[in-house]
Amino acid sequence: MNSYILILGVLLLVYAAGNYYIGLRFFQSFRSIIEPYTVFYWSGYAFLAISKLVGRIGRRKFPGFANDIIIIIGDYWLAAAYYFFLFWIIIDFGNFLSDVLFHRPIIQGPSLGLIMLMLVGLLLIYGRWNACNPRVQRYDVVIPKDVSNLSSIHAVMVSDVHLGTIVDNTRLEKMVNTINELNPDIVFLVGDTIDEDVQRFIKMKMSEGLKKLNSQYGVFAVLGNHEYLGSDSQIAIEQLKQSGVCVLRDEYQLVNNQFYIVGRDDPTSVKVRGQQRLDLSAVMQGIDTNLPIILLDHQPFKLTEGQLNGVDLQLSGHTHHGQFFPNQYITKRMFEIDWGYLKKDRYQVIVSCGFGTWGPPIRIGNCPEIIDLMIHFDKEA
Repeated sequence: MNSYILILGVLLLVYAAGNYYIGLRFFQSFRSIIEPYTVFYWSGYAFLAISKLVGRIGRRKFPGFANDIIIIIGDYWLAAAYYFFLFWIIIDFGNFLSDVLFHRPIIQGPSLGLIMLMLVGLLLIYGRWNACNPRVQRYDVVIPKDVSNLSSIHAVMVSDVHLGTIVDNTRLEKMVNTINELNPDIVFLVGDTIDEDVQRFIKMKMSEGLKKLNSQYGVFAVLGNHEYLGSDSQIAIEQLKQSGVCVLRDEYQLVNNQFYIVGRDDPTSVKVRGQQRLDLSAVMQGIDTNLPIILLDHQPFKLTEGQLNGVDLQLSGHTHHGQFFPNQYITKRMFEIDWGYLKKDRYQVIVSCGFGTWGPPIRIGNCPEIIDLMIHFDKEA
């Protein structure tokens, strides 16, 4: 707990320092215009900087429209501040080099701040549009096993939907309609289906939308870290079950006596349940490895474990592929695969960048997606 508080404190200090730097640079850029209104400027700026935190705390005590709006403002500000910080660092470094080499800055004054506002504003507009327009990403995989009376199954996989304040019923309906148009045999929800505030999911009656998913073998889900971070994980599970979803937590199910679906609990569960999730070998005890084994695991960590235990296909999400540029260069270093397809001998992994967003409701440098997955069974492959 002490280490957690220390890390949180350091992150808050870094966030505060970064926001102060951004605010100071804008103040310096627009000084001739806003100096008479210094108090109003810094008051408004401080509100933006803390709006996410204020909204989240406020919604716990006073849930309602006002705090939802404050949270949304805070979410957009997180993205704006991220790019403001990057661009100001680049500009200041460029001005420093120009001053050393040519004894004059490249650009300064109100025009610099105006360019910065316009550039980040356009990025946010594009990022929001991109986040709301998912694509269907198709994969064809072959599992080298024969299945009686079954040559293939058509699956749809979705991860990181984050249903709640940002991803609302309109986008849920769009997702459900797209999935149903694909006419899958089975649907996989690979974690973070519900965002941290499960009460928003309940209030907006989102279970009614999820119930409309159609498939021959049903809808299977595992939990992600965000179902646990909201501290209402049991309610989230109940809501998913009410939506007609089969939730697997360190357990497996044999589907039609033809293939296995194994669902792992998320590692974050230790913070709520006080115990580590089971080893995969323990979860899979009793499985007939002659049949295809499909593993649902929200976070694509420790892929060797799946390979060593005879998993044929692992489906994961969590990474968002960084969600906005250039974060994908960080996720690429954190995970063996942070997006796309990986094959290691007979073991195959697909990691989705997700359908929804967390925090800033934008995507830049990647597209939200629904995975259209054809799984073929052929022992000779």
